[in-house]
Amino acid sequence: MTGNTTSAAQGCIFCAIAAGQAEASVVYEDETVVVFMALHPVTPGHLLVVPRKHAVGLEDLDGTTSAHVWSVGHDMARVLRRSSMRCEGVNVFLCDGEAAFQTVFHFHLHVIPRYTGDGWTIIPDEQESERSVLDGHAQAIKDAIASTDLLAAGCSAKPPSPATGT
Repeated sequence: MTGNTTSAAQGCIFCAIAAGQAEASVVYEDETVVVFMALHPVTPGHLLVVPRKHAVGLEDLDGTTSAHVWSVGHDMARVLRRSSMRCEGVNVFLCDGEAAFQTVFHFHLHVIPRYTGDGWTIIPDEQESERSVLDGHAQAIKDAIASTDLLAAGCSAKPPSPATGT
């Protein structure tokens, strides 16, 4: 957990929007989430899916709310493709923590419609890793899985078979 989410919610713009106390161009809402237009969109139609209950990041979000946020994000991506916005693709983007470019510290999922030549790029300086490095990272993650109960309650992810690696 990243701290006391109740005190963190004080002064949170996304909490104010979710409570109807601040302006937003809302496109969808239910008892768990609110979806509204990004005030600083990277492309036209850029949406934010925000849980009503304050959570700073993934560590603060319960599994049920998390699943609902991602499900609504999926639905919003499908809606964008069917809208008159006529997007040609969609990015679903999460910034979890300052190092990952999170600027509003209330969990939110970006659903970003994409258009040919829209000017927004995510082009990292990729370099292929050695298999031994990848295997070491995989083992570190497997060790973390084994030492927590995060995947024990209902996640369908299963460790890869030692024989196949899949």
